[in-house]
Amino acid sequence: MQFSLFDSDITDTNQPDSSVKTLPLAEADVKYYPRAIATDSANHYFHALKRELPWRQDAIRLFGKSINIPRLQSWHGDPECTYTYSNLTLKPNSWTDSLQRLRVLCETLSNTSFNCVLANWYRDGNDSMSFHADDEVELGINPTIASVTLGEARPFVFKHKESKATYTQVLEHGSVLIMAGTTQSHYLHGIAKTAKPIGGRINLTFRHLIPRNR
Repeated sequence: MQFSLFDSDITDTNQPDSSVKTLPLAEADVKYYPRAIATDSANHYFHALKRELPWRQDAIRLFGKSINIPRLQSWHGDPECTYTYSNLTLKPNSWTDSLQRLRVLCETLSNTSFNCVLANWYRDGNDSMSFHADDEVELGINPTIASVTLGEARPFVFKHKESKATYTQVLEHGSVLIMAGTTQSHYLHGIAKTAKPIGGRINLTFRHLIPRNR
């Protein structure tokens, strides 16, 4: 499979850096590849995705009120991949060349097939992600989630659902985090706001969705 996007993008998706860190989390299987994408290619992807994805700020209902999600997002995938979370239903936009390339990278690292991706754009330190687990019915039992970080490094916090113990991993530019096994069953994860003046971060979480009508 070949995709054309950047003339300088030669090796990052076909020969990812295999340096890996296994996070010391009980009842979880989480691997972190800090240099999965070469810096020049990661820079290209960051700017390309900012331009090419149809970013929007969705709203969810909490306690009877409509509240804007504190980040921009864009949902992409195969035609059948309509996704619902927090009472918000997302119909998939088409795959782009850059998303396709990054999907191949994540499938290579995780040995998993993905049919959709949620893109989140954290524009600055005011944008965040509250604690949650990717445990929706459509994702099946013990899903594998591959998370790509482009742009500003941000602390990614895991919190055990029962013990409340936390673990923080800073997700760096060009990195890939693979969450597998029983991770979603036992842990929440999130990204906090910060008052520090920081740049933007684009995060892609690749998933395999099981349509509800099957």
